[in-house]
Amino acid sequence: MSGTFAGRRILITGAGSGLGRATARLLRSRGAEMVLVGRRLEALQETVEEAFHVALDHTDDEAVAHFAADCPTLDGLFLSAGSLIPGSVASTPISAFDAMIAANLRGPWSLAHHLDSHLNPGASVVLVGSNIALRAIPDSAAYSVAKAGLHMLAKVLALEWAPRQIRCNAIAPGPVHTPMVDARLATSADPGGDLVRLAAVNPLQRLGTEADITALAAFLLGDESGWLTGTVIPIDGGADAVY
Repeated sequence: MSGTFAGRRILITGAGSGLGRATARLLRSRGAEMVLVGRRLEALQETVEEAFHVALDHTDDEAVAHFAADCPTLDGLFLSAGSLIPGSVASTPISAFDAMIAANLRGPWSLAHHLDSHLNPGASVVLVGSNIALRAIPDSAAYSVAKAGLHMLAKVLALEWAPRQIRCNAIAPGPVHTPMVDARLATSADPGGDLVRLAAVNPLQRLGTEADITALAAFLLGDESGWLTGTVIPIDGGADAVY
């Protein structure tokens, strides 16, 4: 069938919830063998039962190295784990900045570093960035800067891995209705109003869905995108194009 992943082993980080969980379930339904990585083993097991589950904090380089020593060979990576601490440059303490770099940039770097030799020729790697790493908005400074670094990491890896025919791309989603968005709204004085305002930040006037993102992820991880590498693809209802 079109888009099959039968016989391929794909590793997904952040697989216990949100985009990681949704992508894992889609790829498993298309025949992929899954390696699911996240902080909570129980959540990973709930995502896809028939998988290799790894409880791992990707910001811990020593733990990543230990995991990589026994990791099987891989045909793809979908690195979606990350977190957001809001704030401006002036209001964000260096500890929060460091946490954003660790969660959103150093973790993917560490995984790419330690899993390099585990990637089969022809593998595909997708990094999950953000459209607010393409255009500045208020109150997300450290997160935006970290994700901008992640976008460049995708380009660097595309260059480095090209001799092995390994592709690397980044996607830059706008607001997607995931648990991360719900958690941020929960701290708001006006969560209903903020949800409406979030949906209005793109020409299509809606939040993205997990299905929107997983469809693009599957395309990039599959054979249909075989001549596509080193790109950062906005998927945000047109916000990056017009605002």
